[in-house]
Amino acid sequence: MVQAYNFLASWQLFPEKSSYEFGETPKSGNCKIESVKNGTELALSINWVTHLNEAFYTSYNFVPDASLHEFANKEVAQKIRAEITNSSTMVVELLTNGQLKLSATHEILPNGMLKITQEGFTPDYKRFKNVEVYHKQMSVLPYASSVSGVAIRPTKEGVIRHQALTAMEEQTNMQLDQIKQQIELLARQAQEIVKRKELSLMIYDAKLNFRPVIGHVYHLYQKNDDSYLLSMISPQEWGNAGPFKQFVASAKLLADHTWMEL
Repeated sequence: MVQAYNFLASWQLFPEKSSYEFGETPKSGNCKIESVKNGTELALSINWVTHLNEAFYTSYNFVPDASLHEFANKEVAQKIRAEITNSSTMVVELLTNGQLKLSATHEILPNGMLKITQEGFTPDYKRFKNVEVYHKQMSVLPYASSVSGVAIRPTKEGVIRHQALTAMEEQTNMQLDQIKQQIELLARQAQEIVKRKELSLMIYDAKLNFRPVIGHVYHLYQKNDDSYLLSMISPQEWGNAGPFKQFVASAKLLADHTWMEL
């Protein structure tokens, strides 16, 4: 059961990263995988809450030895077979009368997330494929669900708790987004400073025949000998006969004596 270690966690659903061909699309949910009976079995529970605050739940134990075992809920399936093919892939199959009803492939993605691909048949025998993406979480939600689960009406206490968890998640996500935006702003500002510094070093290394004035715009050229020249004359004013090999940039001298490219 060593290979099962990567799966043992509580996983929170990413509804926006998931896709459903059958069943209601959830607004939140989680998958929890535990080791039970001294590590001889795994216990799996999948749960989610709909946009109408209806909770769905399913849970069962299984032995990932690639052998057929009796499934506890005969209304769902007669047999269950599970196998951990490698450290990042686990397949669980539900069968009735020897026919596959539902296959759930659990994959640990390179970014550490859990992807569950459910493939099976609807009650009118049409094939469907649902793909769910989860990330690890520290705690679990008070609800559960899956395609094969039975609807459970949420209690008043459960709804209140879910609303509180939803509000908490929205607030923390908003705060994290604000911090992310601040970090991105600081990164852009840092890039601008580095850019101004590089341009300033280039200009101060150029030939100056005048004293630059703060707030004025000047033009940097590269001469034929690869040296630089700062001029008050723009490329348009020079025309094709300008004394330079190429135009580099137009820049304004700022109060801190750095140069900002225009």
